[in-house]
Amino acid sequence: MNNEDYLLIAFRLLGSLALLIFGMKTMSDALQKMAGAQLRSILGRMTTNRFTGMLTGVAVTAAVQSSTATTVMTVSFVNAGLLTLAQAISVIMGANIGTTMTAWIMSAGFSFNITDFVWPAFIVAMFLVYRKRHESLGDFLFGIAFMFLGLGTLRQTGVDMQLGENETVLRFFASFDPHSFSTTLLFLLIGGILTMSVQSSAAVMAITMILCSSGALPIYQGIALVMGENIGTTVTSNLAALTASTQARRAAFAHMFFNLFGVCWVLIVFHPFIDMVCGLVGYDVNMTKEAVGQAAFLANAAKLSVVLAAFHTCFNVTNTAILIGFIPQIEKIVCKVIKAKDADGNEMAEAPVRLKYIDTAVMRTPEISVLQAQKEISHFVVRIDRMFGMVQELVAKDGDDFIKLYSRIEKYEGISDRMELEIAEYLEHVSDAHLSDETKAAIRSMMREVSEIESIGDACYNIARTLNRHYTEKKPFTPQLETRINAMLQLTGDSIKEMGSVLQTEINTGSTSRTMEIEQSINSLRNELREQNMADVNDHLYDYVVGTLYMDIINECERLGDYVVNVVEAHAGK
Repeated sequence: MNNEDYLLIAFRLLGSLALLIFGMKTMSDALQKMAGAQLRSILGRMTTNRFTGMLTGVAVTAAVQSSTATTVMTVSFVNAGLLTLAQAISVIMGANIGTTMTAWIMSAGFSFNITDFVWPAFIVAMFLVYRKRHESLGDFLFGIAFMFLGLGTLRQTGVDMQLGENETVLRFFASFDPHSFSTTLLFLLIGGILTMSVQSSAAVMAITMILCSSGALPIYQGIALVMGENIGTTVTSNLAALTASTQARRAAFAHMFFNLFGVCWVLIVFHPFIDMVCGLVGYDVNMTKEAVGQAAFLANAAKLSVVLAAFHTCFNVTNTAILIGFIPQIEKIVCKVIKAKDADGNEMAEAPVRLKYIDTAVMRTPEISVLQAQKEISHFVVRIDRMFGMVQELVAKDGDDFIKLYSRIEKYEGISDRMELEIAEYLEHVSDAHLSDETKAAIRSMMREVSEIESIGDACYNIARTLNRHYTEKKPFTPQLETRINAMLQLTGDSIKEMGSVLQTEINTGSTSRTMEIEQSINSLRNELREQNMADVNDHLYDYVVGTLYMDIINECERLGDYVVNVVEAHAGK
């Protein structure tokens, strides 16, 4: 072949890999759009013990063809307190087994020419996409079609490259002793580096299958590459989780520990274990081209894609069987290595504000990210409730205590502004992806919720500023006024707590009746206090300035109650 032929093959190789990765991502995203809420429900309900957790991980990952999606869902449930870290580890173990389905799909693509079957799938997918009702199903079929087109093109490219007959390539791989431990470690390292470089374990698996099935790469080196890919994909997730929450980093480290442990024991029994897998598939490890001829040798080598898939499955199933009984010990190791971060109480004073549940560094699945955003909004309300509690305390403070508490409220105001921006930017980023109509509606509701919650923070700060004027201008409230202010603040605080309870429910659910009852009570009390204030000022019980400051607080509380109603109605889809 001349240089132009090699250039064309290189483009075909890279293009087919891109088609493969794009197809898998499209298929995974479409499945999550069709069943995102159901998958979250399955993860939340079917993890009662380590074995059901493991089986759940297998089922969900096999369904969505993405161990990353399963891991992100699992971490979000741990952060939300719906799963323990031990249960999450069992789900991640199952995800490692479920992801081996990808290798079997690739093996099928390399075993026969599958591209002839993709063209009808493209036609059907096109019609489904243009029918809005079945758009997600059309995307799913497009994903499958692109994936198999990529696999078929890769297979044909491997044949056209004639690697099994290229003496230069054969001499290069033959220069490594397949029985040498250093050779195994070298190819393991190459597999890890390749996976980290291309950010896709599927791409490395596909390359390995091309090399092995063409007869160029011996099976021992090929499996070493696969083992390196298993480690490389966990290094990538750990690097991504460096800036994430403690639980996200622990889950990522547990994934790495699981795969590293598996690689270590496989290295001890490397050749016997591979020979066993080859025996199960029917591949002759000792067959040489010189002994049986080119045709028989290549026919035997064609089984290597199945050997790689079988090894991937046997490795993960055996590793899970060994470690599933030691999940409590793994949890202790993970918690010891990844220390917990400082509590929220000191966070705003000593460190820049961090979101608790949203980790943009590890966000991979838009449909599942909605759950994390919901939890973050609930956490936002917890902060606002804490801020309002400080405002209630401020009424009775004096001297240095007043100044210190007012300063903390100012800092919380800055935090609420930044949290609104960060959550809104996150939701905006998620909304850029292809989402189901239900999820798009949920994101619109959450954007509205975040804006109104930040307005509640502004109202809290406005009340604190009015109290600060009352303090600095030496305009004390009478005991009767303080009692009335506290009564209004108590009602307003009840509305914030009720809002927090409503936000714990799913989007477009939850009752607004209790919130509306409190709002009516706030309005009635505001009207009553306004009339009483006019009478008291006319009777000279206190001067006009004090009455103005007092009514500013009462009116701001009433506005705050309106913001609460807006949040609850947005959450209920009204």
